[in-house]
Amino acid sequence: MKLDIEEIMRKLPHRYPFILVDRVLELVPGERVVALKNVTINEPFFMGHFPGHPVMPGVLIIESLAQACAILAFVTLQAKQGDGTLFYFAGIDAARFKKPVIPGDQLRLEAEMGRVKRGVGKFTGRALVDGQVVCETEMMCAVRNRSEVA
Repeated sequence: MKLDIEEIMRKLPHRYPFILVDRVLELVPGERVVALKNVTINEPFFMGHFPGHPVMPGVLIIESLAQACAILAFVTLQAKQGDGTLFYFAGIDAARFKKPVIPGDQLRLEAEMGRVKRGVGKFTGRALVDGQVVCETEMMCAVRNRSEVA
């Protein structure tokens, strides 16, 4: 399954400047997702991180992976936009950053879904630029209804 930005925005509640997935290349419900994030100099965080030497913050690389995982979870659970379902980033383990991400790079976001227990899914993910791993991590994503967290 492939998703363009309009379909992604029907799944994620994020909007500019915080939507960090541009396209889904592959999605196998319950198994894996492969998505893209195009990194451009227009990103608002580059103004301050770092002037004269722009580098994408590691936390935003992790957030990009988490959003890809949320899309995978959304499709896997057959949630519907507007039904109150939200996917929260619930935890991160073993995050490692291997190389800086700079304007002009394209992040390839790859994640696999592990077990889901009591509304919390475990994922392994990695981000690559030009086939080289720039970040690896293990994450947890919690599914909740908006009414449960209000």
